[in-house]
Amino acid sequence: MALCAGIAWAVQAGEVPSTPLPDLVARVDRGDFAGAQAQIDKALASASLDADSRAAYLFQQERMRRIRLDFTLDEAQAKAVVRKSIPDLRDEEFAAWDAAGLIEHLDIDGQRRWFKRAPSNLFLLSTEASNRRPADKRISRPGPYERLGPHHGEVIQASEQSQQSSVTPRRIRVTQSIKVDADAVPAGQTVRAWIPYPRAIPGQQDNIQWLGSVPDGAQVAPEDTLQRTAYLERKAVAGSPTEFSVSYELTISARRFIIDPDKVQPTPSDPALAAYLRERAPHVVFTPAMREFSRRVVGTETNPYRVAKKLFDAVDAIPWGGAREYSTISNISDYALHAGHADCGQQTLLLISLLRMNGIPARWQSGMVYSDNEVGYSNLHDWGAVYLAPYGWVPMDVSTGALDSDNPAQRDFYFGGLDAYRIAFNDDYSRAFVPAKQHFRSETVDLQRGEVEWEGGNLYFNQWQYDFQWQVLPASK
Repeated sequence: MALCAGIAWAVQAGEVPSTPLPDLVARVDRGDFAGAQAQIDKALASASLDADSRAAYLFQQERMRRIRLDFTLDEAQAKAVVRKSIPDLRDEEFAAWDAAGLIEHLDIDGQRRWFKRAPSNLFLLSTEASNRRPADKRISRPGPYERLGPHHGEVIQASEQSQQSSVTPRRIRVTQSIKVDADAVPAGQTVRAWIPYPRAIPGQQDNIQWLGSVPDGAQVAPEDTLQRTAYLERKAVAGSPTEFSVSYELTISARRFIIDPDKVQPTPSDPALAAYLRERAPHVVFTPAMREFSRRVVGTETNPYRVAKKLFDAVDAIPWGGAREYSTISNISDYALHAGHADCGQQTLLLISLLRMNGIPARWQSGMVYSDNEVGYSNLHDWGAVYLAPYGWVPMDVSTGALDSDNPAQRDFYFGGLDAYRIAFNDDYSRAFVPAKQHFRSETVDLQRGEVEWEGGNLYFNQWQYDFQWQVLPASK
Protein backbone atom coordinates (compact mmCIF):
# COMPACT_ATOMS: atom_id res chain seq x y z
CA MET A 1 0.00 0.00 0.00
CA ALA A 2 1.15 3.56 -0.67
CA LEU A 3 2.07 5.55 2.39
CA CYS A 4 -0.40 8.05 3.77
CA ALA A 5 -0.11 11.68 2.71
CA GLY A 6 1.95 12.83 5.67
CA ILE A 7 4.53 10.11 5.25
CA ALA A 8 4.61 10.51 1.48
CA TRP A 9 5.51 14.19 1.82
CA ALA A 10 8.48 13.40 4.05
CA VAL A 11 9.68 10.68 1.69
CA GLN A 12 9.20 12.26 -1.71
CA ALA A 13 11.44 15.20 -0.90
CA GLY A 14 14.24 12.68 -0.55
CA GLU A 15 15.25 13.79 2.91
CA VAL A 16 15.25 11.96 6.19
CA PRO A 17 11.77 12.56 7.66
CA SER A 18 11.86 15.75 9.63
CA THR A 19 10.64 14.64 13.07
CA PRO A 20 13.68 14.95 15.37
CA LEU A 21 14.73 11.65 16.92
CA PRO A 22 18.27 12.44 18.09
CA ASP A 23 18.49 9.66 20.67
CA LEU A 24 17.32 7.03 18.20
CA VAL A 25 19.59 8.31 15.43
CA ALA A 26 22.55 8.21 17.82
CA ARG A 27 21.70 4.62 18.83
CA VAL A 28 21.73 3.54 15.19
CA ASP A 29 24.95 5.44 14.50
CA ARG A 30 26.81 3.66 17.30
CA GLY A 31 25.47 0.21 16.36
CA ASP A 32 22.97 -0.34 19.16
CA PHE A 33 20.48 -1.90 16.78
CA ALA A 34 18.70 -4.00 19.40
CA GLY A 35 18.09 -0.95 21.58
CA ALA A 36 17.04 1.10 18.55
CA GLN A 37 14.59 -1.57 17.39
CA ALA A 38 13.03 -1.77 20.85
CA GLN A 39 12.59 2.01 20.84
CA ILE A 40 11.05 1.86 17.35
CA ASP A 41 8.68 -0.98 18.26
CA LYS A 42 7.45 0.89 21.33
CA ALA A 43 6.84 4.06 19.33
CA LEU A 44 5.04 2.29 16.47
CA ALA A 45 2.72 0.56 18.96
CA SER A 46 1.42 3.93 20.15
CA ALA A 47 -1.99 4.83 18.77
CA SER A 48 -1.19 8.53 19.19
CA LEU A 49 1.86 8.51 16.89
CA ASP A 50 1.36 11.01 14.06
CA ALA A 51 2.18 10.21 10.43
CA ASP A 52 5.42 12.22 10.22
CA SER A 53 6.75 10.65 13.41
CA ARG A 54 5.83 7.18 12.17
CA ALA A 55 7.77 7.87 8.96
CA ALA A 56 10.78 8.98 10.98
CA TYR A 57 10.79 5.80 13.06
CA LEU A 58 10.30 3.59 10.02
CA PHE A 59 13.18 5.30 8.24
CA GLN A 60 15.56 4.50 11.10
CA GLN A 61 14.42 0.88 10.93
CA GLU A 62 15.13 0.86 7.20
CA ARG A 63 18.48 2.59 7.78
CA MET A 64 19.59 -0.26 10.02
CA ARG A 65 18.71 -2.76 7.30
CA ARG A 66 20.75 -0.78 4.77
CA ILE A 67 23.71 -0.46 7.14
CA ARG A 68 23.80 -4.24 7.45
CA LEU A 69 23.96 -4.46 3.64
CA ASP A 70 27.01 -2.15 3.67
CA PHE A 71 28.78 -3.79 6.64
CA THR A 72 28.77 -7.36 5.36
CA LEU A 73 32.24 -8.60 6.36
CA ASP A 74 33.22 -10.45 9.50
CA GLU A 75 36.87 -10.45 10.59
CA ALA A 76 37.84 -13.54 8.62
CA GLN A 77 36.20 -12.21 5.46
CA ALA A 78 37.80 -8.77 5.82
CA LYS A 79 41.24 -10.31 6.28
CA ALA A 80 40.68 -12.61 3.31
CA VAL A 81 40.01 -9.63 1.05
CA VAL A 82 43.13 -7.82 2.26
CA ARG A 83 45.16 -10.99 1.73
CA LYS A 84 44.26 -10.94 -1.96
CA SER A 85 46.68 -7.99 -2.14
CA ILE A 86 48.94 -8.90 0.80
CA PRO A 87 49.22 -12.71 0.83
CA ASP A 88 51.47 -12.71 3.92
CA LEU A 89 49.26 -10.32 5.94
CA ARG A 90 49.96 -10.62 9.66
CA ASP A 91 47.09 -10.53 12.15
CA GLU A 92 48.82 -7.81 14.15
CA GLU A 93 49.07 -5.62 11.02
CA PHE A 94 45.36 -5.92 10.39
CA ALA A 95 44.61 -5.17 14.04
CA ALA A 96 46.82 -2.06 14.02
CA TRP A 97 45.26 -0.70 10.83
CA ASP A 98 41.81 -1.42 12.19
CA ALA A 99 42.55 0.32 15.50
CA ALA A 100 43.81 3.36 13.58
CA GLY A 101 40.47 3.63 11.77
CA LEU A 102 41.94 2.67 8.40
CA ILE A 103 39.58 -0.29 7.92
CA GLU A 104 36.10 1.09 8.50
CA HIS A 105 34.03 -0.98 10.87
CA LEU A 106 30.93 -0.75 13.04
CA ASP A 107 30.22 -2.73 16.19
CA ILE A 108 26.61 -3.84 15.71
CA ASP A 109 25.11 -5.16 18.93
CA GLY A 110 28.60 -6.00 20.18
CA GLN A 111 29.77 -7.79 17.03
CA ARG A 112 32.32 -6.03 14.84
CA ARG A 113 31.41 -5.82 11.16
CA TRP A 114 33.54 -4.30 8.43
CA PHE A 115 32.37 -2.11 5.56
CA LYS A 116 32.48 -4.13 2.34
CA ARG A 117 34.68 -1.52 0.61
CA ALA A 118 36.99 -1.02 3.61
CA PRO A 119 39.66 -3.52 2.51
CA SER A 120 40.14 -1.74 -0.83
CA ASN A 121 39.95 1.67 0.85
CA LEU A 122 42.80 0.63 3.14
CA PHE A 123 45.29 0.92 0.29
CA LEU A 124 44.09 4.43 -0.49
CA LEU A 125 44.42 5.55 3.12
CA SER A 126 47.64 3.89 4.25
CA THR A 127 50.99 4.19 2.50
CA GLU A 128 52.27 1.43 4.75
CA ALA A 129 49.53 -0.94 3.61
CA SER A 130 49.92 0.06 -0.02
CA ASN A 131 53.66 -0.60 0.12
CA ARG A 132 52.97 -4.11 1.39
CA ARG A 133 51.38 -4.98 -1.96
CA PRO A 134 53.36 -6.27 -4.92
CA ALA A 135 54.59 -3.36 -7.05
CA ASP A 136 52.29 -4.23 -9.95
CA LYS A 137 49.24 -3.86 -7.68
CA ARG A 138 50.05 -0.33 -6.54
CA ILE A 139 48.86 1.31 -9.75
CA SER A 140 46.29 4.06 -9.30
CA ARG A 141 43.68 4.34 -12.04
CA PRO A 142 41.92 7.69 -11.65
CA GLY A 143 39.38 8.98 -14.15
CA PRO A 144 40.86 10.59 -17.27
CA TYR A 145 40.19 14.15 -16.10
CA GLU A 146 41.29 13.62 -12.50
CA ARG A 147 44.86 14.09 -13.72
CA LEU A 148 46.24 16.88 -15.87
CA GLY A 149 45.71 16.26 -19.58
CA PRO A 150 45.31 17.92 -22.99
CA HIS A 151 41.66 18.82 -22.40
CA HIS A 152 42.56 21.03 -19.43
CA GLY A 153 45.04 22.90 -21.61
CA GLU A 154 42.44 23.24 -24.35
CA VAL A 155 39.97 24.81 -21.92
CA ILE A 156 42.54 27.17 -20.41
CA GLN A 157 43.69 28.35 -23.82
CA ALA A 158 40.14 28.79 -25.15
CA SER A 159 38.99 30.77 -22.11
CA GLU A 160 42.01 33.07 -22.18
CA GLN A 161 41.73 33.71 -25.90
CA SER A 162 37.97 34.30 -25.89
CA GLN A 163 37.63 35.78 -22.37
CA GLN A 164 34.48 33.65 -22.13
CA SER A 165 33.58 31.38 -19.22
CA SER A 166 31.92 28.72 -21.44
CA VAL A 167 34.17 27.07 -24.01
CA THR A 168 34.94 23.85 -25.94
CA PRO A 169 31.36 22.53 -26.28
CA ARG A 170 30.72 18.83 -26.89
CA ARG A 171 27.53 17.26 -28.21
CA ILE A 172 26.67 14.01 -26.42
CA ARG A 173 24.06 11.30 -26.95
CA VAL A 174 22.97 9.40 -23.83
CA THR A 175 20.92 6.31 -23.09
CA GLN A 176 20.42 5.55 -19.41
CA SER A 177 18.59 2.44 -18.31
CA ILE A 178 17.31 0.48 -15.33
CA LYS A 179 16.83 -3.30 -15.21
CA VAL A 180 14.79 -4.60 -12.28
CA ASP A 181 15.55 -8.18 -11.23
CA ALA A 182 13.12 -10.83 -12.38
CA ASP A 183 10.39 -11.45 -9.80
CA ALA A 184 11.50 -8.57 -7.58
CA VAL A 185 7.91 -7.37 -8.06
CA PRO A 186 4.93 -9.75 -8.33
CA ALA A 187 3.73 -10.41 -11.87
CA GLY A 188 1.07 -7.98 -13.04
CA GLN A 189 2.04 -5.26 -10.55
CA THR A 190 3.07 -1.83 -11.85
CA VAL A 191 6.74 -0.97 -11.48
CA ARG A 192 7.49 2.77 -11.26
CA ALA A 193 10.90 4.10 -12.29
CA TRP A 194 12.56 7.51 -12.18
CA ILE A 195 15.62 7.91 -14.45
CA PRO A 196 17.81 11.04 -14.10
CA TYR A 197 17.27 13.62 -16.82
CA PRO A 198 19.25 16.86 -17.35
CA ARG A 199 17.92 20.38 -17.09
CA ALA A 200 19.24 23.30 -19.10
CA ILE A 201 21.95 25.22 -17.24
CA PRO A 202 23.02 28.43 -19.01
CA GLY A 203 26.65 28.27 -20.07
CA GLN A 204 27.01 24.64 -19.00
CA GLN A 205 24.49 22.40 -20.74
CA ASP A 206 21.82 23.30 -23.27
CA ASN A 207 20.05 22.27 -26.50
CA ILE A 208 18.53 19.20 -24.83
CA GLN A 209 16.77 16.99 -27.41
CA TRP A 210 14.53 14.12 -26.36
CA LEU A 211 15.02 10.97 -28.47
CA GLY A 212 12.69 8.47 -26.82
CA SER A 213 12.07 6.00 -24.01
CA VAL A 214 11.35 2.33 -23.35
CA PRO A 215 8.50 1.94 -22.75
CA ASP A 216 7.00 4.91 -24.59
CA GLY A 217 5.22 7.66 -22.71
CA ALA A 218 7.85 8.89 -20.27
CA GLN A 219 6.83 11.85 -18.13
CA VAL A 220 9.70 14.36 -18.01
CA ALA A 221 9.70 16.58 -14.92
CA PRO A 222 9.42 20.35 -15.40
CA GLU A 223 12.59 22.26 -16.29
CA ASP A 224 12.78 23.91 -12.86
CA THR A 225 12.86 20.57 -10.99
CA LEU A 226 16.21 20.59 -9.18
CA GLN A 227 16.49 16.79 -9.25
CA ARG A 228 14.94 16.22 -12.65
CA THR A 229 13.76 12.82 -13.85
CA ALA A 230 11.96 10.99 -16.63
CA TYR A 231 9.24 8.87 -15.02
CA LEU A 232 8.13 5.52 -16.50
CA GLU A 233 5.77 2.71 -15.62
CA ARG A 234 5.33 -0.86 -16.83
CA LYS A 235 3.89 -4.14 -15.56
CA ALA A 236 6.13 -6.83 -14.11
CA VAL A 237 6.17 -10.16 -15.98
CA ALA A 238 6.89 -13.40 -14.14
CA GLY A 239 10.42 -14.70 -14.67
CA SER A 240 11.56 -11.65 -16.66
CA PRO A 241 13.44 -8.49 -15.69
CA THR A 242 11.53 -5.21 -15.98
CA GLU A 243 13.49 -2.74 -18.11
CA PHE A 244 13.31 1.02 -18.61
CA SER A 245 15.44 3.48 -20.58
CA VAL A 246 15.54 7.07 -21.81
CA SER A 247 17.61 8.54 -24.65
CA TYR A 248 18.48 12.15 -25.45
CA GLU A 249 21.15 14.50 -26.75
CA LEU A 250 22.54 17.72 -25.30
CA THR A 251 25.49 20.10 -25.63
CA ILE A 252 27.89 20.41 -22.71
CA SER A 253 30.50 23.17 -22.37
CA ALA A 254 33.56 23.38 -20.19
CA ARG A 255 33.60 26.24 -17.68
CA ARG A 256 36.49 28.42 -16.61
CA PHE A 257 36.34 31.72 -14.75
CA ILE A 258 39.46 33.89 -14.72
CA ILE A 259 39.30 35.36 -11.22
CA ASP A 260 41.39 38.13 -9.72
CA PRO A 261 41.30 37.44 -5.96
CA ASP A 262 41.90 41.13 -5.17
CA LYS A 263 38.71 42.05 -7.03
CA VAL A 264 36.50 39.62 -5.11
CA GLN A 265 34.01 41.48 -2.91
CA PRO A 266 32.07 40.52 0.22
CA THR A 267 28.87 38.56 -0.40
CA PRO A 268 26.09 40.99 -1.27
CA SER A 269 22.88 41.14 0.73
CA ASP A 270 20.74 39.41 -1.90
CA PRO A 271 17.62 37.41 -0.93
CA ALA A 272 18.35 35.05 -3.83
CA LEU A 273 21.51 33.93 -2.03
CA ALA A 274 19.96 33.42 1.41
CA ALA A 275 19.18 29.72 0.92
CA TYR A 276 22.83 29.05 0.04
CA LEU A 277 24.12 30.59 3.27
CA ARG A 278 22.08 28.71 5.82
CA GLU A 279 22.23 25.32 7.48
CA ARG A 280 20.11 22.55 6.03
CA ALA A 281 19.85 19.59 8.37
CA PRO A 282 20.70 16.80 8.48
CA HIS A 283 23.73 17.09 6.18
CA VAL A 284 24.67 20.79 6.34
CA VAL A 285 24.93 21.68 10.03
CA PHE A 286 27.43 24.10 11.60
CA THR A 287 28.63 21.85 14.40
CA PRO A 288 31.17 22.95 17.05
CA ALA A 289 33.76 20.61 15.52
CA MET A 290 33.21 22.16 12.11
CA ARG A 291 33.56 25.67 13.52
CA GLU A 292 36.86 24.68 15.14
CA PHE A 293 38.11 23.13 11.89
CA SER A 294 37.16 26.30 10.02
CA ARG A 295 38.92 28.49 12.57
CA ARG A 296 42.16 26.55 12.20
CA VAL A 297 42.03 26.61 8.39
CA VAL A 298 40.84 30.16 7.76
CA GLY A 299 42.79 31.95 10.47
CA THR A 300 42.53 35.74 10.09
CA GLU A 301 41.85 35.71 6.33
CA THR A 302 38.80 37.79 5.27
CA ASN A 303 39.00 37.93 1.46
CA PRO A 304 36.15 35.61 0.29
CA TYR A 305 38.22 34.09 -2.52
CA ARG A 306 41.15 33.29 -0.26
CA VAL A 307 38.88 31.97 2.49
CA ALA A 308 37.14 29.71 -0.02
CA LYS A 309 40.45 28.53 -1.50
CA LYS A 310 41.86 27.71 1.95
CA LEU A 311 38.77 25.64 2.74
CA PHE A 312 38.85 23.99 -0.69
CA ASP A 313 42.47 22.95 -0.18
CA ALA A 314 41.80 21.67 3.33
CA VAL A 315 38.89 19.48 2.21
CA ASP A 316 40.84 18.36 -0.86
CA ALA A 317 43.51 17.05 1.54
CA ILE A 318 41.05 14.48 2.97
CA PRO A 319 41.89 11.13 1.33
CA TRP A 320 39.34 9.77 -1.12
CA GLY A 321 37.65 6.53 -0.14
CA GLY A 322 34.80 4.44 -1.49
CA ALA A 323 31.60 5.45 0.28
CA ARG A 324 28.84 3.86 2.22
CA GLU A 325 25.38 4.45 0.81
CA TYR A 326 24.49 8.03 1.73
CA SER A 327 21.12 7.06 3.18
CA THR A 328 22.92 5.16 5.95
CA ILE A 329 24.78 8.25 7.22
CA SER A 330 22.98 10.59 9.61
CA ASN A 331 25.11 13.70 8.88
CA ILE A 332 27.33 13.42 5.82
CA SER A 333 29.40 16.59 6.28
CA ASP A 334 30.18 15.62 9.88
CA TYR A 335 31.07 12.10 8.72
CA ALA A 336 33.49 13.54 6.14
CA LEU A 337 35.11 15.68 8.82
CA HIS A 338 35.78 12.73 11.16
CA ALA A 339 35.95 9.49 9.15
CA GLY A 340 39.49 10.01 7.87
CA HIS A 341 38.33 9.63 4.28
CA ALA A 342 35.46 10.82 2.09
CA ASP A 343 34.18 10.46 -1.45
CA CYS A 344 33.13 13.23 -3.83
CA GLY A 345 29.68 13.95 -2.40
CA GLN A 346 30.85 13.75 1.19
CA GLN A 347 33.71 16.17 0.51
CA THR A 348 31.37 18.48 -1.38
CA LEU A 349 28.82 18.61 1.45
CA LEU A 350 31.60 19.31 3.94
CA LEU A 351 32.96 22.14 1.79
CA ILE A 352 29.47 23.57 1.27
CA SER A 353 28.95 23.58 5.04
CA LEU A 354 32.28 25.30 5.71
CA LEU A 355 31.74 27.94 3.03
CA ARG A 356 28.25 28.79 4.23
CA MET A 357 29.50 28.97 7.80
CA ASN A 358 31.96 31.63 6.61
CA GLY A 359 29.28 33.69 4.85
CA ILE A 360 30.12 32.45 1.34
CA PRO A 361 27.18 31.02 -0.66
CA ALA A 362 27.70 27.46 -1.85
CA ARG A 363 25.51 24.90 -3.55
CA TRP A 364 25.46 21.33 -4.87
CA GLN A 365 25.66 19.82 -8.35
CA SER A 366 26.05 16.21 -9.41
CA GLY A 367 25.60 13.74 -12.21
CA MET A 368 27.88 11.55 -14.32
CA VAL A 369 31.42 12.03 -15.56
CA TYR A 370 32.58 10.24 -18.69
CA SER A 371 35.35 10.25 -21.26
CA ASP A 372 35.82 10.56 -24.98
CA ASN A 373 34.74 7.56 -27.01
CA GLU A 374 38.17 5.92 -27.02
CA VAL A 375 38.71 5.72 -23.27
CA GLY A 376 35.33 4.32 -22.29
CA TYR A 377 35.22 5.59 -18.70
CA SER A 378 32.15 6.79 -16.80
CA ASN A 379 31.30 7.19 -13.13
CA LEU A 380 28.94 8.82 -10.66
CA HIS A 381 30.26 12.17 -9.49
CA ASP A 382 29.34 15.13 -7.24
CA TRP A 383 30.73 18.65 -7.24
CA GLY A 384 29.43 22.15 -6.48
CA ALA A 385 29.55 25.88 -7.00
CA VAL A 386 30.61 28.87 -4.90
CA TYR A 387 29.35 32.46 -5.23
CA LEU A 388 32.15 35.04 -5.51
CA ALA A 389 31.08 38.61 -6.20
CA PRO A 390 31.33 40.18 -8.76
CA TYR A 391 31.91 36.97 -10.78
CA GLY A 392 28.75 35.22 -9.60
CA TRP A 393 28.45 31.45 -9.33
CA VAL A 394 31.66 29.65 -10.24
CA PRO A 395 32.15 25.86 -10.23
CA MET A 396 34.26 23.86 -7.80
CA ASP A 397 35.16 20.17 -7.80
CA VAL A 398 36.93 19.52 -4.52
CA SER A 399 37.34 15.75 -4.81
CA THR A 400 39.12 16.04 -8.16
CA GLY A 401 40.84 18.94 -6.46
CA ALA A 402 44.27 20.32 -7.27
CA LEU A 403 45.91 18.91 -10.40
CA ASP A 404 49.58 17.98 -10.35
CA SER A 405 51.19 21.11 -11.75
CA ASP A 406 53.28 24.08 -10.63
CA ASN A 407 51.28 26.27 -13.02
CA PRO A 408 48.44 27.87 -10.97
CA ALA A 409 46.05 27.91 -13.95
CA GLN A 410 46.46 24.16 -14.32
CA ARG A 411 46.75 23.28 -10.64
CA ASP A 412 43.63 25.24 -9.66
CA PHE A 413 41.58 24.31 -12.72
CA TYR A 414 38.76 22.82 -10.61
CA PHE A 415 38.46 25.84 -8.35
CA GLY A 416 36.51 27.98 -10.80
CA GLY A 417 36.38 25.54 -13.70
CA LEU A 418 34.91 22.28 -15.01
CA ASP A 419 35.81 19.99 -17.87
CA ALA A 420 33.36 19.36 -20.73
CA TYR A 421 32.98 15.66 -19.90
CA ARG A 422 30.29 15.68 -17.23
CA ILE A 423 26.52 15.85 -17.29
CA ALA A 424 24.63 17.42 -14.37
CA PHE A 425 21.38 15.81 -13.28
CA ASN A 426 21.07 17.68 -9.99
CA ASP A 427 21.30 21.35 -9.04
CA ASP A 428 20.60 20.52 -5.40
CA TYR A 429 20.41 17.47 -3.17
CA SER A 430 17.42 15.80 -1.47
CA ARG A 431 14.76 17.53 -3.52
CA ALA A 432 11.30 16.36 -4.50
CA PHE A 433 10.63 14.24 -7.57
CA VAL A 434 7.90 14.96 -10.10
CA PRO A 435 5.78 12.86 -9.85
CA ALA A 436 6.34 12.27 -6.15
CA LYS A 437 7.81 9.06 -4.84
CA GLN A 438 5.55 7.27 -2.37
CA HIS A 439 8.12 5.21 -0.51
CA PHE A 440 11.58 5.88 0.93
CA ARG A 441 14.15 6.62 -1.71
CA SER A 442 17.12 4.29 -2.10
CA GLU A 443 19.34 7.37 -2.37
CA THR A 444 18.02 10.05 -0.03
CA VAL A 445 20.58 12.66 -1.10
CA ASP A 446 21.74 12.20 -4.67
CA LEU A 447 20.15 11.08 -7.95
CA GLN A 448 22.42 9.44 -10.52
CA ARG A 449 21.39 5.80 -10.79
CA GLY A 450 17.63 6.33 -10.57
CA GLU A 451 14.87 5.13 -8.27
CA VAL A 452 12.33 2.29 -8.45
CA GLU A 453 9.27 1.31 -6.44
CA TRP A 454 5.95 -0.50 -6.65
CA GLU A 455 2.79 -0.55 -4.58
CA GLY A 456 4.47 -2.80 -2.02
CA GLY A 457 7.45 -0.53 -1.34
CA ASN A 458 10.77 0.80 -2.55
CA LEU A 459 13.18 -1.38 -4.51
CA TYR A 460 16.66 -0.93 -3.08
CA PHE A 461 19.89 -0.99 -5.09
CA ASN A 462 20.39 -4.73 -4.56
CA GLN A 463 17.19 -5.39 -6.54
CA TRP A 464 18.07 -3.64 -9.80
CA GLN A 465 20.96 -2.40 -11.93
CA TYR A 466 21.52 0.81 -13.87
CA ASP A 467 23.51 1.47 -17.04
CA PHE A 468 24.80 4.72 -18.56
CA GLN A 469 25.78 4.66 -22.23
CA TRP A 470 27.06 7.71 -24.04
CA GLN A 471 28.57 8.84 -27.32
CA VAL A 472 30.45 12.07 -27.92
CA LEU A 473 29.20 13.13 -31.33
CA PRO A 474 31.43 14.53 -34.08
CA ALA A 475 31.75 18.31 -34.02
CA SER A 476 29.32 19.99 -36.38
CA LYS A 477 30.97 21.76 -39.31
